[in-house]
Amino acid sequence: MKLLYTAGLSLVLSMPVFAQKTEKPGPKDKAVIEHFKNDYKKKSYKKFAGNMVVKDNQVLFDSKVVFYDKSDKITKAILQEGLIYPQLLTDFQIDKFENEDSDRTQKRFAKLQKNWKDAFDVNNIRFYNASELAFLSTDDKVKRFRILCKDPKFPNTMIYYVELTDKNAVKGTSLEDFIKNSKVTHIYQRTE
Repeated sequence: MKLLYTAGLSLVLSMPVFAQKTEKPGPKDKAVIEHFKNDYKKKSYKKFAGNMVVKDNQVLFDSKVVFYDKSDKITKAILQEGLIYPQLLTDFQIDKFENEDSDRTQKRFAKLQKNWKDAFDVNNIRFYNASELAFLSTDDKVKRFRILCKDPKFPNTMIYYVELTDKNAVKGTSLEDFIKNSKVTHIYQRTE
């Protein structure tokens, strides 16, 4: 009887380990949901067209490096397809700075600097813990992902929310095929 009780208890306690993990919105995701509801603008970002070299746990985009965890299949696929790359993120940062309604004095001061855009240069970053946000994706042709990013220039972790669109995707399309045939249509960044 004791053996049966122990086996039953072990089975019950191990059930969460074998359960499928579904990402549900948490309290931190409220701002992201609001962003996609109110401030969402669809764009079409180009894939990387330069020289790309994949080694061990890094991808070299011309002279810029992105590190990733080999076990993170989503990040690996997105990087290897050239969907997200440092030059794109640099341009995204510059565009965000120029178009936000923030401090005008800061913008004037930045533009007086000789190479003010160099401050936005993205290089030697590390992507990790990518996950699909099913609660933000309502269409089979659109998937949204959260990718954590550590940039050595900043103390805080950045989070990139990336929307990928595959016009030919259907309900049963595998994630790998979806990423392979998609393009980036929206980027949103927050700090943690």
